[in-house]
Amino acid sequence: MAARKTSTFWYLFSKFWFWITGWHLGSQVPPNIKKSMMIAAPHTSNWDFMFARAAFFLMDVDVKLTIKKEWTTIPVLGALVRSLGGLSVDRSKNNSLVDGMIQLFKERDELVILITPEGTRSYQPKWRKGFYHAAVGAGVPILLGYLDYKNKEAGVGPAFWPTGDYEKDLEEIKAFYRTKQGRFPEKGVR
Repeated sequence: MAARKTSTFWYLFSKFWFWITGWHLGSQVPPNIKKSMMIAAPHTSNWDFMFARAAFFLMDVDVKLTIKKEWTTIPVLGALVRSLGGLSVDRSKNNSLVDGMIQLFKERDELVILITPEGTRSYQPKWRKGFYHAAVGAGVPILLGYLDYKNKEAGVGPAFWPTGDYEKDLEEIKAFYRTKQGRFPEKGVR
């Protein structure tokens, strides 16, 4: 049996968090997928981070969130940011975040990078494309992470392999998210 990636503290905290809030896990990351770009949607509330982070601790998925290198080097705060999945990206060496993410995938045997393509907690009809181009460039699938507040469920939908046709692929991805309700439904995916 493989050792757990999640610290005992974060695992127990997450179990307690889900218990007191009445949330549960839905489907999880397929075990055969070691590298992926993960979308987090719909993103409608600051609470999304708490539920998503707890879900990934419970799933024992070492999800990483790209963050400026400076945030991970601050004493004490940097350690907390790293323990919550902060993955430093040095933008001074490479101005392209997409290229930076592709490089991170090349350097690791296992990596899941979490992105909120809406880029805001308000309704956003136009998503940022970086997650898609990073997945194509790294040759990894896009996993559809979700929070469904209506059913109090956090999970991961099917693995989606990008075809290179962004508009067509994005419509398929958004169709999945239209079945999930954010904390503020009016701000969700349409």
